[in-house]
Amino acid sequence: MHELFDEIAPTPEGVSADDLVHERSYVVRAYRKDDTTMVVRGAVRDQKPPGLYLQGDPEPLTVHHMIVDLTVTLPTLEITAAKVVMEHHPYPTCPTITEHYGKLVGMSIARGFTHKVRELFGGPRGCTHTSALLQAMGPAVVQATWSMRILAARNGASGDGPDMSLPEGRARAVAHNLNSCHVWDEDGEYVTNALAGRPPAFPITVGKRLAKLGRDPSTWNFGDA
Repeated sequence: MHELFDEIAPTPEGVSADDLVHERSYVVRAYRKDDTTMVVRGAVRDQKPPGLYLQGDPEPLTVHHMIVDLTVTLPTLEITAAKVVMEHHPYPTCPTITEHYGKLVGMSIARGFTHKVRELFGGPRGCTHTSALLQAMGPAVVQATWSMRILAARNGASGDGPDMSLPEGRARAVAHNLNSCHVWDEDGEYVTNALAGRPPAFPITVGKRLAKLGRDPSTWNFGDA
């Protein structure tokens, strides 16, 4: 594997790293701007391995590289600013569609976001790769809200987080994930326990890390240093 390719997806059995013909990478990073605002940057990149398109070329060849910046307000997850930049694109007219993504402003990254992205930017109404990136960014933004809650708890601030002692607060806490996968089935065990106020299942990854650090998982809460 060329050193510039990320090992997040190791080569599967039955083939060699030398047999790689294409790589698509998605990266999404969310940054805290203030207690109620995140800046989220996403990127998608398509690369061909060294020498595949151009024999003797020692470097990977980038054919697509799109970057999307979103400013998102909590707790509504409303997009208040959006910018699309095409760092690498195959055709001169590709960047002419970037301003169209200004229609993201005012949208909420909540239920129905993926459908709305398809409706506004699908097919000839957008860039295939940019729209695919947006669909990957939505779940990452929701995941980032948990990080914002942890920071708020660590700083001793309640912020806009739901009050888990109240039924409406618990309903709000699960709303973004409800029916998003089999674990979050509205009739499943996890959601039932959450809505009833019973302690949630402990995150496996956190438990493993606490064990590695020699800490007692039973004493861990959001906001712990």
